[in-house]
Amino acid sequence: MADSPRVVAVCGSRREGSYTRAALQYALAGAADAGAEAELLNLGDPGLDLPLYHPGHDPEETGDVAAALERVRTADGVVVGSPVYHGSYSSTFRSFHDWCSFDEYDDTAVGLLATAGGGTFSSTLDHMRVTVRGVHGWVIPHQVGVRNASSQFVDRTETTDGDGVDAAYVFDDESLRDRTERLGREVTTAATRLFGEE
Repeated sequence: MADSPRVVAVCGSRREGSYTRAALQYALAGAADAGAEAELLNLGDPGLDLPLYHPGHDPEETGDVAAALERVRTADGVVVGSPVYHGSYSSTFRSFHDWCSFDEYDDTAVGLLATAGGGTFSSTLDHMRVTVRGVHGWVIPHQVGVRNASSQFVDRTETTDGDGVDAAYVFDDESLRDRTERLGREVTTAATRLFGEE
């Protein structure tokens, strides 16, 4: 591990005004506050070419897959975020995660975040936990679920909150913002403790 751990947030939403992406940016702010180099991998970025997973295709020859995998592989910590779709995670996250293997997640601390349009997110977090553990990611105990996401955020243009986070939306609930920033801090701490140099 370098002097500063690297934490990457993987956003599994394609929505332009994504609450998942906004929440992950708060988690990244927490990671940066804990001393990490923090960056966002937005799977919904229209400039990112990530074709649907195909087991017969070489990632090195398939769009931007190899470059995206490299960003996860070289991270010390990863925060995975997805909107809730039909009680599970998004197809965007699923397809990218299918490209991933032990190589991407071995010796990696992982935090989980789910945003729900309604009130249920627990099964999404459970499914993400199982699939991340399936590729040897070390999932930390602290996780974040956001219920009724549209009512948990305020458009940044409609507030004077100068929180310094580069997100389109601002948390309306301070305790939820604190829990989300804590997720980034705890991923950073876990990555340092588990995998830092002696």
